[in-house]
Amino acid sequence: MSIRGQSILIVEDDPNILEIIKHYLVFHGYDVWGAQSGEEARKMFLEIDPCFVILDLMLPGESGESICRWIRKDMQSNVPLIMVTAKAAEDERIRGLQMGADDYVVKPFSAKELVARVETVLRRTENRCNKITYQGITLKPNKFEVKVNTEVIDLTHHEFQLLYYLMRNPDQILSREQILNELYSTQEKFVSYRTVDVHISKIREKLGAENGNLIETVRGVGYRFVAY
Repeated sequence: MSIRGQSILIVEDDPNILEIIKHYLVFHGYDVWGAQSGEEARKMFLEIDPCFVILDLMLPGESGESICRWIRKDMQSNVPLIMVTAKAAEDERIRGLQMGADDYVVKPFSAKELVARVETVLRRTENRCNKITYQGITLKPNKFEVKVNTEVIDLTHHEFQLLYYLMRNPDQILSREQILNELYSTQEKFVSYRTVDVHISKIREKLGAENGNLIETVRGVGYRFVAY
């Protein structure tokens, strides 16, 4: 699976730094959420089940170290995690890695470098998270589950497979013939292009007016999932 389309939770109390990191990650195709305290981080972690965490250690109230221990021990999660801190001493970096961080970034840092480190860790740990997230729509193929902004929606088997196919190929035009081959490859009976159109219409309806528009009709060709 592409490392794009992964949900990332940034835990950073400085709103300016948070927005800069978020901007760069969104630009590179990630679905990004932000938290500015330990309490908010816990709540959002449970709600969005992110594929990646960027965690500042110097937080107001509960520390980043405490959040890391909660993720690794209490939640028993192996989600890829990068620690961000002003503590540059070698023993601090070692302690962070021993706590379960996959990488350790010292402030100040460039947003470009952080994005590169995120992508490096994701390539190394891509088997830990196989869900796809774009613009608030999260699809979990193993659980056969789709959420829109944390709310589960009910799709039929073919609707789920069609949305999965579109989201696996973000911003690519897929013809109706390609979609039919994907959905009905083992069936000998003839299925018309109209079947694809009906599936698309139902998916859009279930995603809601705003999110349904992410599935774009390319007149005379097919459909495209607008991810970015």
